[in-house]
Amino acid sequence: METRKHRIVVKVGTSTLTHDSGSVDLRNMEHLVRALADLYGMGHEVILVTSGAIAVGTAKLNLSERPKELRMKQAAAAVGQCRMMHIYDKLFSEYNRSVAQILLTGDDVEDPERAAHLRSTFSALLEMGVIPVVNENDSVSSAEIETGHHKVLGDNDTLSAIVAELCGADLLILLSDIDGLYEADPKTHPDAKLLHRVEHLTPEILEMAGGAGTWRGTGGMATKLSAARIAMAGGCDMVITNGARMEDLYEIVEGRDIGTRFLATEREEIS
Repeated sequence: METRKHRIVVKVGTSTLTHDSGSVDLRNMEHLVRALADLYGMGHEVILVTSGAIAVGTAKLNLSERPKELRMKQAAAAVGQCRMMHIYDKLFSEYNRSVAQILLTGDDVEDPERAAHLRSTFSALLEMGVIPVVNENDSVSSAEIETGHHKVLGDNDTLSAIVAELCGADLLILLSDIDGLYEADPKTHPDAKLLHRVEHLTPEILEMAGGAGTWRGTGGMATKLSAARIAMAGGCDMVITNGARMEDLYEIVEGRDIGTRFLATEREEIS
């Protein structure tokens, strides 16, 4: 069992944070916050990358469906982000933890000077015992919500991998509505086996990626494998696991075979 302290980035998807209606799943959020606060109490450094702003904003505004017009999507994101940060701040405060909001665009991580400032900000927050809560700045960036074509960002799986690389994280955990990477689609192949360890992103592994998920989210297995490529090359293990079982976070940090773990190309200790 591993005992050393980790710098951990946890990405939680919209489908884990919200109900089918788009309203906030308070039980899941509370379980997530409690586990992350506990991991922090164990001596780990924690960064949370969160999705869900548009879905939560859509519900908050009592809209019947996710907006189709870009400006309305961005308006819903602004409302939803405010709502989510309020809940995160309230829940983390119950466990005596402080949080900070960081909203990013592709330009922020692509420009070397901005990236350096970001790295310093993350470092300062972690030194002070603050848990950064990160999301793409959907109110000004259309990379994810409209086109998906931005060469840097475009989904929060990729964003979380870039954050992990930027911060020199040891471990990236993607919480989703799937158990991990299967050798075939388990919906059409009930006997498909879950892969617990992936050392290389071979053509066979990449072919296992499916399409996007539900209307509430934008990501699918393809975006998760893209994130794995970034994380692994940056010396960071990445795990895909089911967000319905937040207690699994403890065993994942210990190195147990939960979900699918993509092994880093090279490992670096936290200084």
